[in-house]
Amino acid sequence: MAIVSRSYLSFQAKKANLGKIFITVILCTLFYLIGLYQDSRGSVPKTPPSSSDTTLVICDQNNHYHQNHTAAVAAATLDFAAHHHLPDPATVVESVRRIPPCDAKYTEYTPCEDVDRSLKFDRDRLIYRERHCPEKAEVLKCRVPAPHGYRVPFRWPESRGLAWYANVPHKELTVEKKNQNWVRFQGDRFVFPGGGTMFPRGADAYIDDIGKLINLKDGSIRTAIDTGCGVASWGAYLLSRNILAMSFAPRDTHEAQVQFALERGVPALIGVIASIRLPYPSRAFDMAHCSRCLIPWGQYDGQYLIEVDRVLRPGGYWILSGPPINWESHWKGWQRTREDLKAEQTSIENVAKSLCWKKLVQKGDIAIWQKPTNHIHCKANRKVFKQPRFCQSQNPDKAWYTKLETCLTPLPEVSNLREIAGGQLAKWPERLNAVPPRISSGSLDGITAETFSENTMLWKKRVEHYKTIDYQLAETGRYRNLLDMNANLGGFAAALVDDPVWVMNIVPTEAKINTLGAIYERGLIGTYQNWCEAMSTYPRTYDFIHADSIFSLYKGRCDMEDILLEMDRILRPEGSVIIRDDVDVLLEVKRITDGMQWEGRIADHERSPHEREKILFAVKQYWTAPDSNQEEGPKSD
Repeated sequence: MAIVSRSYLSFQAKKANLGKIFITVILCTLFYLIGLYQDSRGSVPKTPPSSSDTTLVICDQNNHYHQNHTAAVAAATLDFAAHHHLPDPATVVESVRRIPPCDAKYTEYTPCEDVDRSLKFDRDRLIYRERHCPEKAEVLKCRVPAPHGYRVPFRWPESRGLAWYANVPHKELTVEKKNQNWVRFQGDRFVFPGGGTMFPRGADAYIDDIGKLINLKDGSIRTAIDTGCGVASWGAYLLSRNILAMSFAPRDTHEAQVQFALERGVPALIGVIASIRLPYPSRAFDMAHCSRCLIPWGQYDGQYLIEVDRVLRPGGYWILSGPPINWESHWKGWQRTREDLKAEQTSIENVAKSLCWKKLVQKGDIAIWQKPTNHIHCKANRKVFKQPRFCQSQNPDKAWYTKLETCLTPLPEVSNLREIAGGQLAKWPERLNAVPPRISSGSLDGITAETFSENTMLWKKRVEHYKTIDYQLAETGRYRNLLDMNANLGGFAAALVDDPVWVMNIVPTEAKINTLGAIYERGLIGTYQNWCEAMSTYPRTYDFIHADSIFSLYKGRCDMEDILLEMDRILRPEGSVIIRDDVDVLLEVKRITDGMQWEGRIADHERSPHEREKILFAVKQYWTAPDSNQEEGPKSD
């Protein structure tokens, strides 16, 4: 029975398979016939027929089709290509907006010290010579040109005594100061013999005279400020003694004096003591100097000497030469009366005493005072000297458009007379890498001795990396004047201390922590700056600019293009720039600099290509204003 059942099931399976095969054959035959039928109707044309290749199809009552084909349609073949698609997008070529050059009359344009604008302000106390920046609508949107014939400056130390006439085409000082050996014109260049109004034997001999009165050799004096600096010969010759001077003078008191200083490779800024504080922190300088700087020190309740006191470190020196010092010998030559000069010196002496300064010495034409190392005695003698009173609330390091006051900046508290207020500074060169007292005391929030040391090592490595990519930075003597736009603790400058360069360390007014005081405690120099405004310096001041995260800091505060145009203004032709920032920021920066005749490329972070922070290396191309005798565009090589 089981055998019969299996045979029966096998037969039924075979029967089912034959049925499937039969149905498949029927369907294939049917579809084949349908295909033949449709093919007999004509082929689908490859392209839409023209008006001459039409087909008329009519369906009669018997559902018979009548077709009228042309030979072209009959010959057409099937086309299975897609015809309903969007065309490929056109290739987009990113346009670079070329920023035009300014007119040749702007070759020495200093926006915040513009002579025409300054005449609108009060001439009393030289307020009109202070910073007065253009309104936003007045800001130039063009590139300040170098004068026609501009040449790369002489290399240091040769530049200390020489400058090309084409770079600073002004002969006024060679006439006005002819007998004082400030500067002479010879052929195609200026020669700086090192003379000055009060040092006819030269700046070197004058500094030697100072060195006989105070110690300039033991490293205790490293930073200095020169008020009314002329062409900065005093600062220039201090450099060979490892003393770094910040020289300043107002624009156009004598034509181009600060410009000459910078062309020589000497640190300098345009500035004046008038109604606002000098742009430096308290206790910044070891020595302050005035050689016939024409500042009325005894007037306005001694306000100008009070400001010098603020920026002098405890135990620092103030040096004065020129009127009224040694008036007994010079009063006739100065064309002033004996009584007038004696009264001026008396007023200076009285202000100095009220500040608790000690007059160390007066020898010949030089007088030197010393600031106390702390204010224990000074506070006690306020019973004798009622004025100036001690300032109560104002931040002693705040110095950006901060009004002068007739109050004495108090030194940090000490526990005994021998203690130095604010902490003892190491002597140079140990001072560079010693932990600054402002950090060791904890006065800079969040910055410790450990983070300071780590920062110092970090910038040593970064500068080494820079030099492997920017060969001009690595070339000894190629650059002289350097600018760090966001200096933090001065690590970039410290890493370059053995190179023949100087660095202007900028602490932006928008920085979270005011570190400029710590930078000075390291024996470096710098100033405050709001980069939404122009810097108080002439065009073509710097050979090299370093900008760490500056565009991220100023995002939303002012236009990136305006900051870059200011960088272009103060950078020499063929000078270099290194900018560190987020990759998206740098892409936008490079888009703008491509239109400014800068040649640059973006490189990976020195630690890893996966870091979002990248580095832009760029060089400003050489171009100048056209020859005044020709009508042509900017000359470029």
